[in-house]
Amino acid sequence: MAAYKAPVRDMRFVMHEVLNIEDHYKQLGVEDVDASMIDAFLEEGAKFSMNELDAIYRSGDEEGCTFDNGTVTTPKGFKEAYQKYVEGGWPSINGDVEYGGQGLPNSCGIAISEMTGTANWAWSMYPGLSHGAVATLEEHGTEEQKATYLPKLTSGEWTGTMCLTEPHCGSDLGQLKTKAEPQPDGTYKITGTKIWISAGEHDMADNIIHICLARLPGAPEGTKGISLFIVPKFFTDGNGSVGERNAVACGSIEHKMGIHGNATCVMNFDGATGYLIGPENKGLNCMFTFMNFARIGTAIQGVAHAERGFQAAMDFATERLAMRSLSGPKNPDGPADPVIVHPDVRRMIMTTKAFAEGGRAMIYYLAMQGDVVRQSKDEEAVKQADAMMALLTPIAKAFLTEVGVESAIHGIQVCGGSGFIREWGAEQNLRDAKISTIYEGTTGIQALDLLGRKILMSQGQALRVFTKVIHKFCEANADDEQLKPFVEKLGSLNKEWGDLTQAIGMKAMQNPEEVGGASVDYLMYSGYICLAFFWTQMVKTANEKLAAGTTEEAFYKSKIATADFYFKRLLPRTMAHKGAIEGGLECLMAIEQDHFMF
Repeated sequence: MAAYKAPVRDMRFVMHEVLNIEDHYKQLGVEDVDASMIDAFLEEGAKFSMNELDAIYRSGDEEGCTFDNGTVTTPKGFKEAYQKYVEGGWPSINGDVEYGGQGLPNSCGIAISEMTGTANWAWSMYPGLSHGAVATLEEHGTEEQKATYLPKLTSGEWTGTMCLTEPHCGSDLGQLKTKAEPQPDGTYKITGTKIWISAGEHDMADNIIHICLARLPGAPEGTKGISLFIVPKFFTDGNGSVGERNAVACGSIEHKMGIHGNATCVMNFDGATGYLIGPENKGLNCMFTFMNFARIGTAIQGVAHAERGFQAAMDFATERLAMRSLSGPKNPDGPADPVIVHPDVRRMIMTTKAFAEGGRAMIYYLAMQGDVVRQSKDEEAVKQADAMMALLTPIAKAFLTEVGVESAIHGIQVCGGSGFIREWGAEQNLRDAKISTIYEGTTGIQALDLLGRKILMSQGQALRVFTKVIHKFCEANADDEQLKPFVEKLGSLNKEWGDLTQAIGMKAMQNPEEVGGASVDYLMYSGYICLAFFWTQMVKTANEKLAAGTTEEAFYKSKIATADFYFKRLLPRTMAHKGAIEGGLECLMAIEQDHFMF
Protein backbone atom coordinates (compact mmCIF):
# COMPACT_ATOMS: atom_id res chain seq x y z
CA MET A 1 0.00 0.00 0.00
CA ALA A 2 1.29 3.46 -0.90
CA ALA A 3 2.43 5.47 2.13
CA TYR A 4 1.07 8.98 2.55
CA LYS A 5 3.50 11.78 1.78
CA ALA A 6 2.43 15.14 3.15
CA PRO A 7 2.47 17.74 0.31
CA VAL A 8 4.33 20.31 2.42
CA ARG A 9 5.87 22.11 -0.58
CA ASP A 10 2.47 22.67 -2.13
CA MET A 11 1.04 23.87 1.17
CA ARG A 12 3.85 26.40 1.48
CA PHE A 13 3.21 27.51 -2.09
CA VAL A 14 -0.46 28.21 -1.38
CA MET A 15 0.04 29.83 2.00
CA HIS A 16 3.13 31.94 1.36
CA GLU A 17 3.29 32.56 -2.37
CA VAL A 18 -0.32 32.65 -3.55
CA LEU A 19 -2.27 33.87 -0.52
CA ASN A 20 0.52 35.88 1.18
CA ILE A 21 -0.55 34.66 4.57
CA GLU A 22 2.11 36.62 6.48
CA ASP A 23 0.71 39.93 5.18
CA HIS A 24 -2.74 38.69 6.10
CA TYR A 25 -1.61 38.13 9.70
CA LYS A 26 0.01 41.55 9.90
CA GLN A 27 -3.26 43.16 8.79
CA LEU A 28 -4.97 41.31 11.63
CA GLY A 29 -2.37 42.54 14.11
CA VAL A 30 -0.87 39.08 14.59
CA GLU A 31 2.82 39.93 14.71
CA ASP A 32 4.33 36.75 16.15
CA VAL A 33 3.45 34.43 13.25
CA ASP A 34 5.95 34.40 10.41
CA ALA A 35 6.94 32.09 7.58
CA SER A 36 9.45 30.17 9.68
CA MET A 37 6.85 29.43 12.36
CA ILE A 38 4.32 28.27 9.77
CA ASP A 39 6.91 26.09 8.07
CA ALA A 40 7.86 24.56 11.43
CA PHE A 41 4.19 23.71 12.02
CA LEU A 42 3.97 22.13 8.59
CA GLU A 43 7.11 20.04 9.03
CA GLU A 44 6.13 18.74 12.46
CA GLY A 45 2.54 18.16 11.40
CA ALA A 46 3.79 16.18 8.41
CA LYS A 47 5.97 13.98 10.62
CA PHE A 48 3.11 13.24 12.99
CA SER A 49 0.65 12.51 10.18
CA MET A 50 3.00 10.29 8.20
CA ASN A 51 4.64 8.45 11.12
CA GLU A 52 1.77 8.09 13.58
CA LEU A 53 -1.49 8.26 11.64
CA ASP A 54 -0.71 6.76 8.25
CA ALA A 55 0.78 3.80 10.11
CA ILE A 56 -2.67 2.91 11.53
CA TYR A 57 -4.69 3.91 8.45
CA ARG A 58 -5.35 0.42 7.11
CA SER A 59 -5.20 -1.45 10.42
CA GLY A 60 -7.79 0.91 11.88
CA ASP A 61 -10.07 0.17 8.94
CA GLU A 62 -9.57 -3.57 9.22
CA GLU A 63 -10.12 -3.70 12.98
CA GLY A 64 -12.75 -0.99 13.33
CA CYS A 65 -14.34 0.05 16.60
CA THR A 66 -15.83 -2.52 18.95
CA PHE A 67 -18.91 -2.15 21.14
CA ASP A 68 -19.58 -3.94 24.41
CA ASN A 69 -22.51 -2.96 26.63
CA GLY A 70 -22.15 0.78 26.09
CA THR A 71 -18.35 0.80 25.94
CA VAL A 72 -16.59 1.62 22.67
CA THR A 73 -12.99 0.62 22.06
CA THR A 74 -11.13 2.26 19.20
CA PRO A 75 -8.68 0.32 16.99
CA LYS A 76 -5.18 -0.46 18.21
CA GLY A 77 -2.93 2.58 18.15
CA PHE A 78 -5.72 5.18 17.95
CA LYS A 79 -5.66 6.06 21.65
CA GLU A 80 -1.86 6.19 21.75
CA ALA A 81 -1.70 8.42 18.67
CA TYR A 82 -4.27 10.73 20.23
CA GLN A 83 -2.23 11.06 23.42
CA LYS A 84 0.81 12.05 21.35
CA TYR A 85 -1.37 14.55 19.50
CA VAL A 86 -2.44 16.13 22.78
CA GLU A 87 1.08 16.07 24.21
CA GLY A 88 2.32 17.81 21.08
CA GLY A 89 -0.11 20.69 21.70
CA TRP A 90 -1.84 20.27 18.35
CA PRO A 91 -5.46 20.68 19.57
CA SER A 92 -4.69 24.06 21.17
CA ILE A 93 -3.15 25.82 18.16
CA ASN A 94 -6.19 28.01 17.52
CA GLY A 95 -7.55 28.03 21.06
CA ASP A 96 -8.16 31.14 23.13
CA VAL A 97 -5.13 31.98 25.28
CA GLU A 98 -7.44 32.59 28.24
CA TYR A 99 -8.32 28.88 28.22
CA GLY A 100 -4.88 27.47 27.52
CA GLY A 101 -4.81 27.84 23.74
CA GLN A 102 -1.99 29.20 21.65
CA GLY A 103 -4.19 31.96 20.23
CA LEU A 104 -3.12 31.53 16.63
CA PRO A 105 -5.50 32.23 13.72
CA ASN A 106 -7.56 29.32 12.42
CA SER A 107 -5.69 29.33 9.14
CA CYS A 108 -2.51 28.32 11.00
CA GLY A 109 -4.09 24.97 11.75
CA ILE A 110 -5.86 24.34 8.44
CA ALA A 111 -2.93 22.52 6.86
CA ILE A 112 -2.54 20.37 9.98
CA SER A 113 -6.19 19.35 9.70
CA GLU A 114 -5.64 18.48 6.06
CA MET A 115 -2.58 16.37 6.77
CA THR A 116 -4.09 14.43 9.69
CA GLY A 117 -7.26 13.92 7.66
CA THR A 118 -5.47 12.65 4.58
CA ALA A 119 -3.28 10.35 6.62
CA ASN A 120 -6.22 8.88 8.52
CA TRP A 121 -9.65 10.46 8.18
CA ALA A 122 -11.39 8.13 10.66
CA TRP A 123 -8.88 9.06 13.39
CA SER A 124 -8.93 12.77 12.57
CA MET A 125 -12.68 12.99 13.22
CA TYR A 126 -12.16 12.54 16.97
CA PRO A 127 -10.23 15.80 17.50
CA GLY A 128 -11.88 17.46 14.51
CA LEU A 129 -15.35 17.59 16.02
CA SER A 130 -14.01 19.21 19.18
CA HIS A 131 -13.13 22.37 17.25
CA GLY A 132 -16.79 22.96 16.52
CA ALA A 133 -17.75 22.42 20.17
CA VAL A 134 -15.11 24.95 21.20
CA ALA A 135 -16.33 27.49 18.64
CA THR A 136 -19.93 27.10 19.82
CA LEU A 137 -19.02 27.58 23.47
CA GLU A 138 -16.79 30.55 22.69
CA GLU A 139 -19.60 32.22 20.77
CA HIS A 140 -22.65 31.34 22.87
CA GLY A 141 -21.57 29.92 26.23
CA THR A 142 -21.77 31.73 29.57
CA GLU A 143 -18.56 32.68 31.35
CA GLU A 144 -19.14 29.81 33.78
CA GLN A 145 -19.66 27.34 30.93
CA LYS A 146 -16.52 28.55 29.19
CA ALA A 147 -14.46 28.22 32.37
CA THR A 148 -15.83 24.73 32.98
CA TYR A 149 -15.38 23.20 29.54
CA LEU A 150 -13.05 25.21 27.34
CA PRO A 151 -9.70 24.51 29.07
CA LYS A 152 -10.04 20.73 28.67
CA LEU A 153 -11.60 20.91 25.21
CA THR A 154 -8.89 23.32 24.09
CA SER A 155 -6.09 21.08 25.34
CA GLY A 156 -7.73 18.03 23.77
CA GLU A 157 -8.02 16.18 27.07
CA TRP A 158 -11.76 16.15 26.43
CA THR A 159 -13.49 15.83 23.06
CA GLY A 160 -16.80 17.16 21.75
CA THR A 161 -19.66 16.01 19.57
CA MET A 162 -22.68 17.46 17.84
CA CYS A 163 -25.96 15.61 18.51
CA LEU A 164 -28.58 16.55 15.93
CA THR A 165 -30.01 13.62 13.98
CA GLU A 166 -32.80 11.41 15.35
CA PRO A 167 -34.23 8.12 14.04
CA HIS A 168 -37.29 9.83 12.49
CA CYS A 169 -35.48 12.90 11.11
CA GLY A 170 -32.20 13.48 9.37
CA SER A 171 -31.60 16.94 7.97
CA ASP A 172 -35.17 18.07 8.67
CA LEU A 173 -34.52 19.14 12.25
CA GLY A 174 -37.96 20.70 12.54
CA GLN A 175 -39.22 17.18 13.34
CA LEU A 176 -36.87 16.83 16.31
CA LYS A 177 -38.47 15.19 19.41
CA THR A 178 -35.76 15.06 22.08
CA LYS A 179 -37.16 16.75 25.20
CA ALA A 180 -35.56 19.15 27.66
CA GLU A 181 -37.40 19.42 30.99
CA PRO A 182 -36.47 22.45 33.16
CA GLN A 183 -35.32 21.66 36.71
CA PRO A 184 -35.52 23.82 39.84
CA ASP A 185 -31.71 24.20 39.94
CA GLY A 186 -31.61 25.75 36.46
CA THR A 187 -30.48 22.57 34.68
CA TYR A 188 -32.54 20.49 32.24
CA LYS A 189 -33.31 16.79 31.93
CA ILE A 190 -32.63 15.71 28.36
CA THR A 191 -34.53 12.67 27.08
CA GLY A 192 -34.37 11.25 23.59
CA THR A 193 -32.31 9.26 21.09
CA LYS A 194 -29.76 10.63 18.66
CA ILE A 195 -28.29 8.59 15.82
CA TRP A 196 -25.21 8.73 13.60
CA ILE A 197 -23.22 10.62 16.24
CA SER A 198 -19.59 10.58 15.15
CA ALA A 199 -17.18 10.01 18.06
CA GLY A 200 -20.17 9.87 20.41
CA GLU A 201 -18.42 7.30 22.60
CA HIS A 202 -14.78 6.19 22.65
CA ASP A 203 -11.79 5.45 24.88
CA MET A 204 -9.45 8.21 23.69
CA ALA A 205 -10.35 11.04 26.10
CA ASP A 206 -11.37 11.40 29.75
CA ASN A 207 -14.67 13.10 28.98
CA ILE A 208 -16.94 13.76 26.00
CA ILE A 209 -18.95 16.97 25.82
CA HIS A 210 -22.11 16.56 23.76
CA ILE A 211 -23.60 19.65 22.14
CA CYS A 212 -27.23 18.57 21.84
CA LEU A 213 -30.42 19.95 20.30
CA ALA A 214 -33.66 19.43 22.22
CA ARG A 215 -37.13 20.92 22.59
CA LEU A 216 -38.47 22.69 25.69
CA PRO A 217 -42.07 22.14 26.91
CA GLY A 218 -44.48 24.36 25.03
CA ALA A 219 -41.85 25.36 22.46
CA PRO A 220 -43.06 26.40 19.01
CA GLU A 221 -43.24 23.64 16.43
CA GLY A 222 -40.58 23.27 13.77
CA THR A 223 -37.13 24.76 13.79
CA LYS A 224 -38.26 27.83 15.77
CA GLY A 225 -38.74 25.72 18.90
CA ILE A 226 -35.32 24.11 19.24
CA SER A 227 -32.84 24.87 22.03
CA LEU A 228 -29.19 23.94 22.47
CA PHE A 229 -27.62 22.19 25.47
CA ILE A 230 -24.30 21.03 26.87
CA VAL A 231 -24.58 17.41 28.03
CA PRO A 232 -21.29 16.07 29.45
CA LYS A 233 -20.57 12.35 29.59
CA PHE A 234 -19.19 12.87 33.09
CA PHE A 235 -20.04 15.64 35.52
CA THR A 236 -17.19 17.94 36.46
CA ASP A 237 -16.34 20.00 39.51
CA GLY A 238 -15.54 23.00 37.32
CA ASN A 239 -11.80 22.58 37.82
CA GLY A 240 -11.30 19.87 35.24
CA SER A 241 -11.85 16.81 37.41
CA VAL A 242 -14.50 14.35 36.27
CA GLY A 243 -16.95 12.76 38.66
CA GLU A 244 -20.15 10.77 38.29
CA ARG A 245 -21.45 9.50 34.97
CA ASN A 246 -24.31 11.46 33.40
CA ALA A 247 -27.38 9.61 32.09
CA VAL A 248 -26.20 9.56 28.50
CA ALA A 249 -24.94 6.34 26.98
CA CYS A 250 -24.11 4.71 23.67
CA GLY A 251 -26.75 2.19 22.68
CA SER A 252 -24.88 0.76 19.69
CA ILE A 253 -22.45 1.64 16.92
CA GLU A 254 -23.21 1.54 13.22
CA HIS A 255 -21.76 -0.99 10.75
CA LYS A 256 -20.71 1.26 7.91
CA MET A 257 -19.36 1.43 4.39
CA GLY A 258 -16.26 3.30 5.55
CA ILE A 259 -14.60 5.33 8.33
CA HIS A 260 -14.54 2.10 10.33
CA GLY A 261 -12.04 3.53 12.82
CA ASN A 262 -14.49 6.20 13.92
CA ALA A 263 -17.37 5.26 16.19
CA THR A 264 -20.71 6.31 14.69
CA CYS A 265 -23.05 5.98 17.65
CA VAL A 266 -26.65 5.73 18.72
CA MET A 267 -26.75 7.94 21.82
CA ASN A 268 -29.51 7.53 24.41
CA PHE A 269 -30.27 10.49 26.67
CA ASP A 270 -32.25 9.11 29.61
CA GLY A 271 -33.01 12.19 31.66
CA ALA A 272 -29.41 13.33 31.27
CA THR A 273 -28.50 16.62 32.90
CA GLY A 274 -28.00 19.38 30.37
CA TYR A 275 -27.11 23.06 30.48
CA LEU A 276 -28.73 25.57 28.16
CA ILE A 277 -26.46 27.37 25.68
CA GLY A 278 -27.76 30.66 24.36
CA PRO A 279 -31.43 31.77 24.41
CA GLU A 280 -34.35 29.37 24.61
CA ASN A 281 -35.72 28.29 21.22
CA LYS A 282 -32.67 29.72 19.42
CA GLY A 283 -30.65 26.53 19.44
CA LEU A 284 -30.50 26.10 15.70
CA ASN A 285 -29.11 29.62 15.32
CA CYS A 286 -26.40 28.80 17.87
CA MET A 287 -25.75 25.39 16.33
CA PHE A 288 -24.91 27.00 13.00
CA THR A 289 -21.62 28.07 14.58
CA PHE A 290 -20.86 24.38 15.03
CA MET A 291 -22.37 23.29 11.72
CA ASN A 292 -20.55 25.86 9.60
CA PHE A 293 -17.26 24.86 11.21
CA ALA A 294 -18.08 21.20 10.57
CA ARG A 295 -18.93 21.95 6.93
CA ILE A 296 -15.56 23.59 6.36
CA GLY A 297 -13.98 20.58 8.06
CA THR A 298 -15.85 18.30 5.66
CA ALA A 299 -14.65 20.37 2.71
CA ILE A 300 -11.13 19.56 3.91
CA GLN A 301 -12.15 15.91 3.67
CA GLY A 302 -12.83 16.36 -0.03
CA VAL A 303 -9.30 17.68 -0.54
CA ALA A 304 -7.90 14.86 1.60
CA HIS A 305 -9.49 12.13 -0.51
CA ALA A 306 -8.45 13.84 -3.74
CA GLU A 307 -4.86 13.99 -2.46
CA ARG A 308 -4.94 10.39 -1.32
CA GLY A 309 -6.40 9.31 -4.66
CA PHE A 310 -3.70 11.25 -6.49
CA GLN A 311 -0.89 9.72 -4.45
CA ALA A 312 -2.23 6.18 -4.79
CA ALA A 313 -2.56 6.62 -8.56
CA MET A 314 0.91 8.14 -8.96
CA ASP A 315 2.59 5.49 -6.86
CA PHE A 316 1.04 2.71 -8.93
CA ALA A 317 1.27 4.33 -12.35
CA THR A 318 5.02 4.98 -12.17
CA GLU A 319 5.79 1.39 -11.17
CA ARG A 320 3.24 -0.71 -13.03
CA LEU A 321 4.27 -1.85 -16.51
CA ALA A 322 1.53 -2.54 -19.05
CA MET A 323 1.44 -2.26 -22.85
CA ARG A 324 3.45 0.08 -25.01
CA SER A 325 2.91 3.74 -25.68
CA LEU A 326 1.05 4.33 -28.94
CA SER A 327 3.88 6.58 -30.10
CA GLY A 328 6.59 4.01 -29.43
CA PRO A 329 8.31 2.40 -26.41
CA LYS A 330 9.16 4.70 -23.52
CA ASN A 331 10.81 1.90 -21.55
CA PRO A 332 12.59 -0.04 -24.31
CA ASP A 333 14.66 -2.14 -21.93
CA GLY A 334 11.59 -3.40 -20.07
CA PRO A 335 8.80 -5.73 -21.12
CA ALA A 336 6.29 -2.85 -21.25
CA ASP A 337 5.95 0.84 -20.47
CA PRO A 338 4.85 2.27 -17.13
CA VAL A 339 1.13 3.00 -17.34
CA ILE A 340 1.67 6.69 -16.60
CA VAL A 341 2.69 7.17 -20.25
CA HIS A 342 -0.83 6.34 -21.45
CA PRO A 343 -3.06 9.39 -22.06
CA ASP A 344 -6.13 8.00 -20.33
CA VAL A 345 -4.16 7.20 -17.18
CA ARG A 346 -2.75 10.72 -17.36
CA ARG A 347 -6.31 12.06 -17.62
CA MET A 348 -7.28 10.44 -14.34
CA ILE A 349 -4.10 11.41 -12.51
CA MET A 350 -4.29 15.00 -13.73
CA THR A 351 -7.92 15.19 -12.61
CA THR A 352 -7.06 14.14 -9.07
CA LYS A 353 -4.09 16.53 -8.99
CA ALA A 354 -6.17 19.47 -10.22
CA PHE A 355 -8.90 18.88 -7.66
CA ALA A 356 -6.51 18.32 -4.74
CA GLU A 357 -4.36 21.38 -5.41
CA GLY A 358 -7.19 23.67 -6.49
CA GLY A 359 -9.29 22.58 -3.53
CA ARG A 360 -6.37 23.23 -1.17
CA ALA A 361 -6.15 26.84 -2.34
CA MET A 362 -9.89 27.32 -1.92
CA ILE A 363 -9.97 25.88 1.61
CA TYR A 364 -6.99 27.92 2.79
CA TYR A 365 -8.56 31.06 1.35
CA LEU A 366 -11.79 30.25 3.20
CA ALA A 367 -9.84 29.76 6.44
CA MET A 368 -8.29 33.20 6.03
CA GLN A 369 -11.77 34.71 5.66
CA GLY A 370 -12.58 33.02 8.95
CA ASP A 371 -9.56 34.70 10.53
CA VAL A 372 -10.93 38.08 9.50
CA VAL A 373 -14.36 37.32 10.94
CA ARG A 374 -12.91 36.24 14.27
CA GLN A 375 -10.01 38.64 14.72
CA SER A 376 -10.26 41.74 12.58
CA LYS A 377 -11.15 45.07 14.19
CA ASP A 378 -12.23 46.48 10.81
CA GLU A 379 -16.03 46.20 10.82
CA GLU A 380 -16.34 46.49 7.04
CA ALA A 381 -13.68 43.81 6.51
CA VAL A 382 -15.50 41.52 8.94
CA LYS A 383 -18.78 42.10 7.10
CA GLN A 384 -17.20 41.29 3.73
CA ALA A 385 -15.42 38.18 5.03
CA ASP A 386 -18.58 36.91 6.72
CA ALA A 387 -20.50 37.34 3.46
CA MET A 388 -17.74 35.56 1.55
CA MET A 389 -17.84 32.63 3.96
CA ALA A 390 -21.64 32.43 3.74
CA LEU A 391 -21.37 32.05 -0.04
CA LEU A 392 -18.31 29.81 -0.28
CA THR A 393 -18.96 27.40 2.61
CA PRO A 394 -21.77 25.42 0.89
CA ILE A 395 -19.80 25.40 -2.38
CA ALA A 396 -16.64 24.18 -0.67
CA LYS A 397 -18.45 21.54 1.36
CA ALA A 398 -20.48 20.06 -1.49
CA PHE A 399 -18.32 20.62 -4.56
CA LEU A 400 -15.03 19.55 -2.98
CA THR A 401 -16.51 16.41 -1.46
CA GLU A 402 -18.16 15.41 -4.75
CA VAL A 403 -14.89 15.79 -6.66
CA GLY A 404 -13.08 14.13 -3.75
CA VAL A 405 -15.22 11.04 -4.31
CA GLU A 406 -14.54 11.26 -8.04
CA SER A 407 -10.81 11.45 -7.32
CA ALA A 408 -11.00 8.42 -5.04
CA ILE A 409 -12.68 6.51 -7.88
CA HIS A 410 -9.90 7.56 -10.26
CA GLY A 411 -7.36 6.37 -7.70
CA ILE A 412 -8.92 2.90 -7.86
CA GLN A 413 -9.26 2.92 -11.64
CA VAL A 414 -5.63 3.82 -12.27
CA CYS A 415 -4.60 0.91 -10.05
CA GLY A 416 -6.83 -1.45 -12.03
CA GLY A 417 -7.48 -4.77 -10.31
CA SER A 418 -5.06 -3.82 -7.54
CA GLY A 419 -7.24 -0.83 -6.74
CA PHE A 420 -10.16 -3.16 -6.06
CA ILE A 421 -8.07 -5.20 -3.63
CA ARG A 422 -8.12 -4.10 0.00
CA GLU A 423 -4.38 -4.42 0.58
CA TRP A 424 -3.59 -1.55 -1.81
CA GLY A 425 -5.63 0.98 0.16
CA ALA A 426 -7.28 2.73 -2.78
CA GLU A 427 -10.68 1.15 -2.14
CA GLN A 428 -10.60 2.28 1.50
CA ASN A 429 -10.14 5.85 0.31
CA LEU A 430 -13.39 5.61 -1.66
CA ARG A 431 -15.31 3.96 1.18
CA ASP A 432 -14.14 6.64 3.60
CA ALA A 433 -14.86 9.41 1.08
CA LYS A 434 -18.51 8.71 0.32
CA ILE A 435 -19.86 9.86 3.69
CA SER A 436 -18.43 13.33 3.05
CA THR A 437 -21.15 14.09 0.49
CA ILE A 438 -23.82 13.10 3.01
CA TYR A 439 -23.06 14.31 6.51
CA GLU A 440 -23.14 17.96 7.63
CA GLY A 441 -25.86 18.44 5.01
CA THR A 442 -26.02 16.46 1.77
CA THR A 443 -24.97 17.94 -1.55
CA GLY A 444 -28.62 18.62 -2.33
CA ILE A 445 -29.15 20.48 0.95
CA GLN A 446 -25.99 22.55 0.48
CA ALA A 447 -27.17 23.37 -3.04
CA LEU A 448 -30.57 24.58 -1.82
CA ASP A 449 -28.86 26.66 0.85
CA LEU A 450 -26.56 28.21 -1.75
CA LEU A 451 -29.05 28.96 -4.50
CA GLY A 452 -32.26 29.44 -2.56
CA ARG A 453 -31.35 30.90 0.82
CA LYS A 454 -28.05 32.64 0.10
CA ILE A 455 -28.31 33.91 -3.47
CA LEU A 456 -31.93 34.25 -4.57
CA MET A 457 -33.19 35.47 -1.19
CA SER A 458 -30.49 38.18 -1.29
CA GLN A 459 -31.50 39.00 -4.90
CA GLY A 460 -28.02 38.01 -6.03
CA GLN A 461 -26.15 40.24 -3.60
CA ALA A 462 -24.47 37.27 -1.92
CA LEU A 463 -23.06 36.13 -5.26
CA ARG A 464 -21.76 39.58 -6.17
CA VAL A 465 -19.50 39.54 -3.11
CA PHE A 466 -17.33 36.97 -4.90
CA THR A 467 -17.97 37.80 -8.56
CA LYS A 468 -16.67 41.32 -7.85
CA VAL A 469 -13.42 39.83 -6.58
CA ILE A 470 -13.08 37.77 -9.76
CA HIS A 471 -13.99 40.77 -11.95
CA LYS A 472 -11.37 43.00 -10.33
CA PHE A 473 -8.73 40.27 -10.64
CA CYS A 474 -9.49 39.80 -14.34
CA GLU A 475 -9.44 43.57 -14.95
CA ALA A 476 -6.10 43.96 -13.18
CA ASN A 477 -4.52 41.18 -15.23
CA ALA A 478 -6.18 41.76 -18.60
CA ASP A 479 -2.91 42.90 -20.22
CA ASP A 480 -0.82 39.99 -18.95
CA GLU A 481 -0.16 38.03 -22.15
CA GLN A 482 0.84 34.84 -20.34
CA LEU A 483 -2.23 34.92 -18.18
CA LYS A 484 -4.66 36.07 -20.88
CA PRO A 485 -6.04 32.63 -21.90
CA PHE A 486 -7.00 31.96 -18.29
CA VAL A 487 -8.26 35.46 -17.49
CA GLU A 488 -10.45 35.71 -20.59
CA LYS A 489 -12.17 32.40 -19.93
CA LEU A 490 -12.57 33.15 -16.23
CA GLY A 491 -14.01 36.60 -16.96
CA SER A 492 -16.47 35.18 -19.48
CA LEU A 493 -17.70 32.53 -17.06
CA ASN A 494 -17.92 35.08 -14.26
CA LYS A 495 -20.36 37.12 -16.34
CA GLU A 496 -22.27 34.02 -17.41
CA TRP A 497 -22.57 33.03 -13.73
CA GLY A 498 -24.53 36.20 -13.02
CA ASP A 499 -26.71 35.84 -16.12
CA LEU A 500 -27.53 32.21 -15.34
CA THR A 501 -28.43 33.13 -11.76
CA GLN A 502 -30.81 35.80 -12.98
CA ALA A 503 -32.46 33.37 -15.40
CA ILE A 504 -33.05 30.83 -12.63
CA GLY A 505 -34.47 33.58 -10.42
CA MET A 506 -36.96 34.58 -13.12
CA LYS A 507 -38.15 30.98 -13.49
CA ALA A 508 -38.39 30.56 -9.72
CA MET A 509 -40.77 33.52 -9.52
CA GLN A 510 -43.21 31.48 -11.59
CA ASN A 511 -42.54 28.16 -9.84
CA PRO A 512 -40.39 27.86 -6.67
CA GLU A 513 -39.68 24.20 -7.50
CA GLU A 514 -37.33 25.48 -10.22
CA VAL A 515 -34.82 26.22 -7.44
CA GLY A 516 -34.74 22.58 -6.37
CA GLY A 517 -34.50 21.42 -9.96
CA ALA A 518 -31.51 23.62 -10.74
CA SER A 519 -29.70 23.72 -7.40
CA VAL A 520 -27.16 20.86 -7.56
CA ASP A 521 -26.12 21.61 -11.12
CA TYR A 522 -25.87 25.28 -10.12
CA LEU A 523 -23.62 24.44 -7.14
CA MET A 524 -21.31 22.26 -9.24
CA TYR A 525 -21.21 24.93 -11.96
CA SER A 526 -20.25 27.45 -9.27
CA GLY A 527 -17.58 25.15 -7.86
CA TYR A 528 -15.83 24.78 -11.19
CA ILE A 529 -15.69 28.57 -11.59
CA CYS A 530 -14.36 29.01 -8.06
CA LEU A 531 -11.53 26.56 -8.72
CA ALA A 532 -10.81 28.30 -12.02
CA PHE A 533 -10.26 31.53 -10.08
CA PHE A 534 -7.83 29.89 -7.65
CA TRP A 535 -5.99 28.11 -10.46
CA THR A 536 -5.61 31.40 -12.33
CA GLN A 537 -4.10 32.94 -9.22
CA MET A 538 -1.66 30.03 -8.99
CA VAL A 539 -0.65 30.45 -12.64
CA LYS A 540 0.03 34.13 -12.04
CA THR A 541 2.28 33.30 -9.09
CA ALA A 542 4.09 30.56 -11.00
CA ASN A 543 4.73 32.86 -13.96
CA GLU A 544 6.19 35.49 -11.66
CA LYS A 545 8.49 32.99 -9.96
CA LEU A 546 9.74 31.65 -13.29
CA ALA A 547 10.33 35.15 -14.63
CA ALA A 548 12.33 36.07 -11.54
CA GLY A 549 14.52 32.99 -11.84
CA THR A 550 14.19 29.92 -9.66
CA THR A 551 15.80 26.56 -8.95
CA GLU A 552 12.32 25.01 -8.84
CA GLU A 553 11.33 25.34 -12.48
CA ALA A 554 9.74 21.90 -12.58
CA PHE A 555 7.45 22.73 -9.65
CA TYR A 556 6.15 25.98 -11.14
CA LYS A 557 5.84 24.58 -14.66
CA SER A 558 3.83 21.72 -13.22
CA LYS A 559 1.44 24.28 -11.73
CA ILE A 560 0.92 25.96 -15.09
CA ALA A 561 0.45 22.63 -16.86
CA THR A 562 -2.11 21.49 -14.29
CA ALA A 563 -4.03 24.75 -14.64
CA ASP A 564 -3.99 24.36 -18.41
CA PHE A 565 -5.41 20.85 -18.03
CA TYR A 566 -8.07 22.11 -15.63
CA PHE A 567 -9.20 24.86 -17.99
CA LYS A 568 -9.22 22.63 -21.08
CA ARG A 569 -10.48 19.32 -19.70
CA LEU A 570 -12.44 20.02 -16.48
CA LEU A 571 -13.77 23.57 -16.66
CA PRO A 572 -15.85 22.72 -19.80
CA ARG A 573 -18.06 20.70 -17.46
CA THR A 574 -19.72 24.03 -16.68
CA MET A 575 -21.38 23.81 -20.10
CA ALA A 576 -23.01 20.51 -19.19
CA HIS A 577 -24.27 21.85 -15.86
CA LYS A 578 -25.60 24.98 -17.56
CA GLY A 579 -27.34 22.86 -20.17
CA ALA A 580 -28.90 20.70 -17.45
CA ILE A 581 -30.18 23.79 -15.63
CA GLU A 582 -31.68 25.14 -18.85
CA GLY A 583 -33.33 21.75 -19.39
CA GLY A 584 -35.73 22.91 -16.71
CA LEU A 585 -37.99 21.32 -14.16
CA GLU A 586 -40.64 19.72 -16.34
CA CYS A 587 -38.60 16.68 -17.38
CA LEU A 588 -37.84 15.94 -13.70
CA MET A 589 -41.50 15.95 -12.69
CA ALA A 590 -43.09 14.41 -15.79
CA ILE A 591 -43.49 10.89 -14.38
CA GLU A 592 -46.20 10.50 -11.74
CA GLN A 593 -44.95 9.01 -8.48
CA ASP A 594 -47.09 5.88 -8.90
CA HIS A 595 -45.71 5.30 -12.40
CA PHE A 596 -42.02 4.96 -11.50
CA MET A 597 -42.44 1.24 -10.91
CA PHE A 598 -44.84 -1.16 -12.60
